Amino acid sequence: MSGAELKALPGFSTAPSMLVSVVWRQRQLLWQLTKREMHDRYRGSWLGTAWSFITPLLMLAIYTFVFAVIFRARWGGASAESTHHVAIVLFSGLIVYTLFAECVNRAPGLVLSSPSYVKKVVFPLELLPLPVMGGALFHASVSLIVLLAAMLLSGDAIPPTLPLLPLVVLPLVLATVGAMWFLGSLGVYLRDISQVVALLTTGLLFLAPVFYPVSAVPERYRPLLEFNPLTFVIESARAVIIDGRLPNLGVWTAQLLAGLIIAWGGFAWFQRTRKGFADVL
Repeated sequence: MSGAELKALPGFSTAPSMLVSVVWRQRQLLWQLTKREMHDRYRGSWLGTAWSFITPLLMLAIYTFVFAVIFRARWGGASAESTHHVAIVLFSGLIVYTLFAECVNRAPGLVLSSPSYVKKVVFPLELLPLPVMGGALFHASVSLIVLLAAMLLSGDAIPPTLPLLPLVVLPLVLATVGAMWFLGSLGVYLRDISQVVALLTTGLLFLAPVFYPVSAVPERYRPLLEFNPLTFVIESARAVIIDGRLPNLGVWTAQLLAGLIIAWGGFAWFQRTRKGFADVL
């Protein structure tokens, strides 16, 4: 992307209004970066973006076979007739986790992988996490379509609470983007952070109710799950997608406020540290 295609940018302000202004004025650039993000993921492959559908379809089939057929798992001690729901419940939790982990794991390398934007081009570096999040949301949406199709084929009705799903995941999206700004900056100065992040995201996977219900965890260990920011989002996503229940409004409001604070904090950190990127790279 040439500098001629970019409009003049304001200074490195930490005000949230500055970010909104840049996103709005550079919306065409952001759209192009998001499309390139999705295209680059499958560059050189024969099936191209068809893998966006094939991958979640295969994963859902694997979960169904392993957990519902081989292990004959029950979700929270449910009866035998609900066995076919196990893979759907697992897959719904994994969609939320993958949205988070895909972005956070890539965050430490965002600036490192774009040295030309830092050194040679007048580029709004604060936009770097947004195409990655856009690509992750696209893949999560495709996985959701596969999940809904599986629910219909298994005889489950799609509840009327489904349209609430974007609101359910909004706090997680805000917090994740904030973490990406923070980790993207930190990754420039501390290269080992990518290894630490990979370990942390793996730990969060097993400390979240992805492969098991909260009720299966002994009471004394449940605070570990409640401390995990993914727990409420995963449980609420299952509530609106599968069970037709509304999420806890009080907890959602608190998470939304926390997500806004984390997003602004990460953005402010990124803006205050970006002046040294060119010297380090």
